[in-house]
Amino acid sequence: MNAIDAIAEKTKWKKSKTPRKTLKWVALFLGEQRDGLTMINMQNAFLITSKNYSEKQCGIMFFVFGMSQFLFQAPAGYLMDYTNNKILWLATAAVVTTCLTILTAGTAQDGGENLGFMVLVKFLQGAVTALIPPGLNSITQGIVGTVGMTQQVSRNEMMNHLGTSILVLTGSIIAFYRYPNIGILFIVSPIACVGVIYFLSKIKPEDIDHAAARGLVTESSTPDDSSVSTLDNAYIPPTDTPEKNRPATPLPPISPGSGRRAPIATNPSFNLGFSGDASVSSNAETSADTPFQVLRDPTLLTFIVVCFLFHLSNGTVLPLVMQSLAIGNGGEGILLSGLCIIVAQVFMVLSAKICGDFSGKYGRKNLFLIGLFSVPIRCLILTLLLGIVGDEEASSFMHILILSTQILDGVGAGVFGTMYILVTSDISKGSGRFSLTLGLTTAAMSIGGTVSGYLGQALAQDIGYRQAFIILGTMALVPAVSYLLFMPETLQIRTIEMDVIKEEEDEQNQEGEGSNTNFKQFV
Repeated sequence: MNAIDAIAEKTKWKKSKTPRKTLKWVALFLGEQRDGLTMINMQNAFLITSKNYSEKQCGIMFFVFGMSQFLFQAPAGYLMDYTNNKILWLATAAVVTTCLTILTAGTAQDGGENLGFMVLVKFLQGAVTALIPPGLNSITQGIVGTVGMTQQVSRNEMMNHLGTSILVLTGSIIAFYRYPNIGILFIVSPIACVGVIYFLSKIKPEDIDHAAARGLVTESSTPDDSSVSTLDNAYIPPTDTPEKNRPATPLPPISPGSGRRAPIATNPSFNLGFSGDASVSSNAETSADTPFQVLRDPTLLTFIVVCFLFHLSNGTVLPLVMQSLAIGNGGEGILLSGLCIIVAQVFMVLSAKICGDFSGKYGRKNLFLIGLFSVPIRCLILTLLLGIVGDEEASSFMHILILSTQILDGVGAGVFGTMYILVTSDISKGSGRFSLTLGLTTAAMSIGGTVSGYLGQALAQDIGYRQAFIILGTMALVPAVSYLLFMPETLQIRTIEMDVIKEEEDEQNQEGEGSNTNFKQFV
């Protein structure tokens, strides 16, 4: 390698660090916008305490928001699989959902007099936020590839929860001093939006390998800036499922002189696959599974059911805890309800870190089970604490005990939030439908959280908070046991084909790098 090539390679290395490092900052400011639920929970507390909304009115809004997310999640994922304008779509979604949050705080009328308009706003906000999870994660996979997802998703989730903690803490302090006129707390939303737009602008479209973003190939052509070899974290899902007879998708050819793979077709395919044919691009270089082929995977279908059942039981627990602390406690109650989110988010950061460190070594299933079983334990503790309080006014010490149960929320939601992305990536690897698959699993979460939101609010209003936690805790056992019995381990060490290894060794020798790495140790 001559001096000019060495300088070029060094410059390329420095530039390659930008997209991966920028991803975590995008995730930080996307904290309260990613799925919309954090601000929805804060909005519920705001509407109940400041605008005299009933629990059922908030439940209706939560229901419409979730139903809208459910309807638009799969189309959003389908869009992200095909579009090369992923950054633009994600930035637009962040701006629009911020405007709708401000609109909610500024136009809500006392007692829900304009409930119809609020419902329309929540429907629009649900549709817009549906773009955010597949947008962020497809950009991530397009930069790091599926082999780099474990570590990068962990970093993204850690920063996401940290950002949520900072924003909610800021909003809660503002609400404490401004009580009962606490609508000003939502000023944190546009501040976060500015951060999202700024750091998204640092990622260039050419930084994203769209074949890797879709899951057609396992490694992104974006130069790696990680200190960890991708081969150390290279995995594929189990292939012993009879129904999943997907052939390995060949790598698209490298464009001469560019060092990047040839572009894949970006025109949407409307072949749903009922005839069993794959969706093939016009140049026949790359192919993706049809939507019907994706839905025939029994592992995916099982996982979709688990996602739905988990959020059906867990989706409303946080709002109920926040409301039980906020109602009747004035400004202190608002501060406590904000601390519910903060405590949970701090432990979600730790949970995401653990998932990133260990799920690539010991598999996904055991860690996922810890998250799933934390929900019934949490509901049991809440039931016991509310039983001790009874009809009397809770003391400050009891408030602290109730607040401490949010540690388990940090474990459950933190593990689930990281692992469901990784499991989805495992399942969809090689299908070319990562964003669509993520849209399906996220849609199941949305509809589960939607039904849970209304169900939980109705139970709390009709039979009381303690009885609501009993029912929700019993329901939470179903997804945990189902995952234990019916979900396989989706992560296995990748068996690298010998011809691929030989080809890579030959290329390295031809380039004069003198590398004689023994790749067989990875087989």
